[in-house]
Amino acid sequence: MTSVITTSNLCKRYGKILRVKDVDLSVPEGAVYGFLGPNGAGKSTTLKMILGLVKPTAGSITVFGQKVNNRNRLSILTNIGSLIESPSYYGHLTGEENLRIISTLRNLPKKNLDHVLRIVRLDNQKKKLVNQYSLGMKQRLGLAGALLPFPKLLILDEPINGLDPAGIQEMRELICALPKQFGMTVVVSSHLLSEVDQIADSVGIISQGELVFQGSLETLHERSKPSIAIRTLNNPMACKILAEQGLPCETEDDYLLLPDMPDELVARHFSHLFFNHIDIVRIEARQPSLEDIFLDLTGMAVSL
Repeated sequence: MTSVITTSNLCKRYGKILRVKDVDLSVPEGAVYGFLGPNGAGKSTTLKMILGLVKPTAGSITVFGQKVNNRNRLSILTNIGSLIESPSYYGHLTGEENLRIISTLRNLPKKNLDHVLRIVRLDNQKKKLVNQYSLGMKQRLGLAGALLPFPKLLILDEPINGLDPAGIQEMRELICALPKQFGMTVVVSSHLLSEVDQIADSVGIISQGELVFQGSLETLHERSKPSIAIRTLNNPMACKILAEQGLPCETEDDYLLLPDMPDELVARHFSHLFFNHIDIVRIEARQPSLEDIFLDLTGMAVSL
């Protein structure tokens, strides 16, 4: 699959602190790519480097098959729309007037303006002053500004921050529709795995500046396979007996973790333990949630 964005050993150092460490991103064409990580993990810094807003300390960035440099950066940016952090706007102007300024600066056709207003569902509010917009409407106006040139690539940094449930649902539906309707590739950063899980095809997870996972959402879900946890009065002996039966087990705290299996096999294996005078004091069915996997990948000590 063709990659719209690839980075190689991308780094950014601020003073003595390395905020982004050897990040190798690969964003598939036509996908919604979820860029996940706790607050302060390096998401915004990475996206700013891709957009040329921050200069990398080391590494390379390739967009649309071209290695980004000072000579081609502006031509590449003409095919990218972005919404980084909070959207900028003139509060004393209407939504339509704000978009007209962007359209004029970028020499875009007027039909684009009317079209994006319909896409973000602000066509009935375009004559209203932006100071009178709700937070959700301001976010949609920022998205409209990013969509004005109908770019091949759209980069959205925490687009649902501060939105109420209705606003989150609206933004989610808009993002999911863009690749299908306009063939766009969309990169969405977030610290909320549950949100990205509902919109993304591929995921990259960054923690303390390092990419700790990258792949399809399906691959990430596979990490949440169920298991059986048991606690006995003699775990070492129980583990040895189960291994003799061809059943692998791992030790976690005071528990033995076994692969999920049908009830008949559970009864058969555990009867061997009873036969060997191994008392089982607790049996639990476990299935890690995506949030558990996220915490495991990013480190339990990291504050979300």
